[in-house]
Amino acid sequence: MKENSFMENLDVGLLLDAIAEGVFTLDRNGIITSWNPGMERISGFSKEEAIGQSCGLMVFDRCFGRSCPENKKDCSLFVEGTVSQAETSMRHKDGRIVPVLKSARVIRDSRGEVIGAVETVTDLTELKNAKRVAENAGHRLKEIHRLGNIIGKSESMQGVYESIKLAAESNATILVQGESGTGKELVAGAIHWNSNRRDGALVKVNCSALSEQLLESELFGHVKGSFTGAIKDRAGRFEEADGGTIFLDEISEVSSVIQLKLLRVLQEREFERVGESKTRKVDIRVISATNRDLFSKVRDGSFREDLYYRLKVFPINMPALRTRKEDIPLLVDHFIEKFNRQTGKEIKGISEPALRLLFDYPWPGNVRELENAIEHAFVLCHAGEIELFDLPVEVRRFEYKFFSQPVSRHPRSRVSREELEALLMECNWNKAEVARRIGVSRTAVWKYMKKWNIPLKKSD
Repeated sequence: MKENSFMENLDVGLLLDAIAEGVFTLDRNGIITSWNPGMERISGFSKEEAIGQSCGLMVFDRCFGRSCPENKKDCSLFVEGTVSQAETSMRHKDGRIVPVLKSARVIRDSRGEVIGAVETVTDLTELKNAKRVAENAGHRLKEIHRLGNIIGKSESMQGVYESIKLAAESNATILVQGESGTGKELVAGAIHWNSNRRDGALVKVNCSALSEQLLESELFGHVKGSFTGAIKDRAGRFEEADGGTIFLDEISEVSSVIQLKLLRVLQEREFERVGESKTRKVDIRVISATNRDLFSKVRDGSFREDLYYRLKVFPINMPALRTRKEDIPLLVDHFIEKFNRQTGKEIKGISEPALRLLFDYPWPGNVRELENAIEHAFVLCHAGEIELFDLPVEVRRFEYKFFSQPVSRHPRSRVSREELEALLMECNWNKAEVARRIGVSRTAVWKYMKKWNIPLKKSD
């Protein structure tokens, strides 16, 4: 009885005022009869301005899926009796358009006759903005991994581009091999974002960063109580990548136990969480990467041969920067543009002596080291061009070493067959780099190779 008495004495106006969403009521002719503070906030019209006006005051873009009729008898709400969650937009008092979610229901008297209606309006502005931010972030992520961000016009990089395109068109397991800093992760991203799995997740795992137990849990997940610290069930990275791609970096560092479990995932696309007997299926694309000679680990028994061949169904080899130095100007321009955007500076380029030094440096850290060198130069350089002494000291020190030993660069126009073969091996058959070191044209190198029957491409 007390509860009924409370409900009977409840002031409906106070209830409407307490609701955060916009709520208003109409009479049978579509005239506004009440208007809560939520509607004042969403529409900009005060209670006094709204009551007594037609519901056309709000100028809804599409009223329940159709244009607002002049005759209220034709209104979808009064015809159908209820309409739920119609997404539309309305015009604010100040003229701006507000995206909203609108619901409504007619009010009937004791005889079942329609005497009015009540409508709720939810402001979707924040939700729309959040979705736009998320979409923009997704687009930026795709831009970061687009093929255009793997910079290079050299012959070896053209081969990489072609391999990425072929890999993206298939669902084969990929092994990306190359020294540290050559861009293996960028290749994995480019394959994923250009494949039919682009709408799925790209999950990355550094296999060398965790102990065997932690890596096993990270990859496959675990159940509560399966080991000390497992306080609740946890899905692994394979489950997170379901429908997408998983990138296993530093794959050469995993233990024999993890190798066996990876082999099962690659063969059967199934696994169990740590401490659980339930088999779970996943639909994933596996891309792995290593800076080690994985086959030598197979030969010495530290890496499973069957797993090796499962991982390298389609191998992609990333060339070292020292073997494609003709790409250095393009990379430098790309990094200058990148750091100009990040820092707000307006560095125009790099001086000829500084660029010459970049050409002569061997880049043991590859493209990553070059990027760090340009970022270092941005700290010291404030306008104009990057100069020699803006570069890191370890790069500049190599200049002195080089000029004290010029013979190492083969600065002559003639070369013996043995020297040419040695240079080709050193430059990974990059004929443009060989030509630059000898001081002749690329055509001259090609003619030497034809003359001495040296293969034009590196034999496998």
